Amino acid sequence: MDISTPAQTTRKVVLEPDDSRRLANLCGPLNEHLRQIEQRLDIAINNRGNNFTLSGDSRAAKSAEKLLLSLYADTAEGIELSADEVHLALRHSHHDQPQEPTMQDSSLQETPPDASSVDTHSESLTLIRTKKCTVKPRGAHQQDYVRAVQTNDINFGIGPAGTGKTYLAVACAVESLLKEEVERILLVRPAVEAGEKLGFLPGDLAQKVDPYLRPLYDALYEMLGFETVGKLIDRNVIEVAPLAYMRGRTLNNSFIILDESQNTTREQMKMFLTRIGFGSTAVITGDPSQVDLPRGQASGLRHAIEVLSRVKGISFTHFNAKDVVRHPLVQRIVEAYDALDEDSHRD
Repeated sequence: MDISTPAQTTRKVVLEPDDSRRLANLCGPLNEHLRQIEQRLDIAINNRGNNFTLSGDSRAAKSAEKLLLSLYADTAEGIELSADEVHLALRHSHHDQPQEPTMQDSSLQETPPDASSVDTHSESLTLIRTKKCTVKPRGAHQQDYVRAVQTNDINFGIGPAGTGKTYLAVACAVESLLKEEVERILLVRPAVEAGEKLGFLPGDLAQKVDPYLRPLYDALYEMLGFETVGKLIDRNVIEVAPLAYMRGRTLNNSFIILDESQNTTREQMKMFLTRIGFGSTAVITGDPSQVDLPRGQASGLRHAIEVLSRVKGISFTHFNAKDVVRHPLVQRIVEAYDALDEDSHRD
């Protein structure tokens, strides 16, 4: 059986306009963004100013060319590229790892995905602009998620950690607040933690839950700045509350984010959803595979998916391991656990 050797090529790319600030943003500190692309696509990248030379497998080099053009276009929109941004762009280039040699035997050969294509669907999506940064959803699921949040009053973001569902919800909330579409932001979370006993922590219930909302705080600080967030919290424009404090309230003209919703009970989920008032948007995020409720207690998120999936005006966006935007190993970890769960269900 013959094994073909991937065709090697050298491609020349000129990025216009020749802007030193944008080029520095593209390349990253000490060219770390270029090194990341080299490692993931198994090619060599050399540049002098805005003239780039890409050497390696022809399909990978073509994919890298489109990727560089796409990322350079992002810099024109004021997006500060990070290692995470480059990682996510690579993920959706459909060629983020070297390809195995293909077999010439047509009976055994599978048709590979178009490795040279870069997802351009996101180019038509309005960027999420906040005070400190501009957030660009990447990949079909993130794009669909943001569109849903922008057009529906109640939205569910469902999937594993690291897929951007909470971060994008915070970005949409901040943008709505800055545009004066809402009067306040509420960050809500059930008081349940894996292996932790909240009763052992000092303070009242709000203070006990507060440390677990740190990812939401970090996103707010990144988008608004530490000082601005502090002032908005003092004025109750941004409110952080445990889910138990939502009972009896009606939330008008608000953007409400319920995080870690897999740890709500059926009753809590119903209570939360019926708090939504006029002019409000709610985003409910969670991962049904990481329920920390006591054994035998049904998850309100799983129940809501069953009950509300066909209700008009409520959106459901499902993320998977391929949407993970953290370290590449995180995707493999999620996939390994998913495979184990599938095997256990079959048994």
